[in-house]
Amino acid sequence: MSSIRENFAPTKKYNTLAFALMAVGIISIIALYISTHGGTGNEEEKKLQDARFWASLMQNSVFFLLIVNAAMFFICATTLAWGGWQLSFRRVTEAVSACVPVLGVIAAAILLSIAFGSNHTIYHWTDAEHVKHDAILDAKKGFLNKGFYTTVTLLTVILWSVLGWKMRQLSRKLDNEPLKTMEEKKKYIWNNTVWAAVYIVVFSLTIMSSLPWLWLMSIDAHWYSTMYSWYTFASSFVAGVALMTLFVVYLKNNGYLQYTNNEHLHDLGKFMFAFSIFWTYLWFSQFMLIWYANIPEETVYFKPRVEGAYSGIFWIMFLINFIAPLLILMSRDAKRNYTTITFMAVLIIFGHWLDFYQMVFPSISKNPPLMIADFGVALGFVGLILFLVGRTLSKYPLVPKNHPFIKESLIHHT
Repeated sequence: MSSIRENFAPTKKYNTLAFALMAVGIISIIALYISTHGGTGNEEEKKLQDARFWASLMQNSVFFLLIVNAAMFFICATTLAWGGWQLSFRRVTEAVSACVPVLGVIAAAILLSIAFGSNHTIYHWTDAEHVKHDAILDAKKGFLNKGFYTTVTLLTVILWSVLGWKMRQLSRKLDNEPLKTMEEKKKYIWNNTVWAAVYIVVFSLTIMSSLPWLWLMSIDAHWYSTMYSWYTFASSFVAGVALMTLFVVYLKNNGYLQYTNNEHLHDLGKFMFAFSIFWTYLWFSQFMLIWYANIPEETVYFKPRVEGAYSGIFWIMFLINFIAPLLILMSRDAKRNYTTITFMAVLIIFGHWLDFYQMVFPSISKNPPLMIADFGVALGFVGLILFLVGRTLSKYPLVPKNHPFIKESLIHHT
């Protein structure tokens, strides 16, 4: 491995782009705050404007937290499967997952500020007086309350951060401490498997279960869908794989990751294609059942999204997240072409950013707000991720040394 470029050195252009995007994000947040808090109007209009500001921060922070956390899910899922094919770019997924503590703190601060704020436009269930006179919310108060919300939010961010750190430490430990005997290798693989299993359990109890209900679905507290958490997982995971793919392509184009080849890129493309179809399956299943039953308590969620002012965003999001991956990523050559896979990765991330946008805003505002500031906030998070990933990649060798399964990745073919 001494003949390959082991360590990533962020270029001046890379760092400049990261800081420029973060600056755009900060300016966008300031501009959004001024535009939503500087006008005149009655008390209700002021609350709606304030909610519009917090909704933007909420949508962006939750979305980017979930997609960077998807990288650790990818690591743990392949670890449980004893798959070694991804080890040639393992440090990329580790670097992306290393963003979780920072983005987790940001998202938790924003979410708790909304929950404990005096404006109850986003979370109606935080208004104790309103809950008393609302039979549905009163029945859900054992679950929808500030104490439970805070506990789950903080516990989730802490567990994701700690367990992710543990998985990364197990990987990095081998760089300086090679395994000498077969027994040591077996023990190492077993420890990896155990910790990965613990993480998957936590992930299942959060992203695949309670967390989307609390953070996002409770915006529409009268409405519920048993498929909502899986739908949120599918959206965030495929966007997370797209993010990992972008960093792999960037490093390959700059002379790094020599052991990562078209076979690995092909597999990442297959993940993007497959989970785009999986997302569509969940999207259609959730939408079709509610449309077919036509029960007012259920259709209330889709009416403003499908028939109202948000219908354009809803259907554009569908075209980007299903039709485009289906038509473009179906062929083998497309999944091996750097330009095509980069274009699709960017498009998928944007498409699922729109997905999270339509999860949040139609429940708060009847008319779509101007999205320029929201997109600026998103660019700020992109810059932060670029900075954090670049910093992490520069600290450790790009290819895990001495891993028992590394040969599998070096000779990988599809």
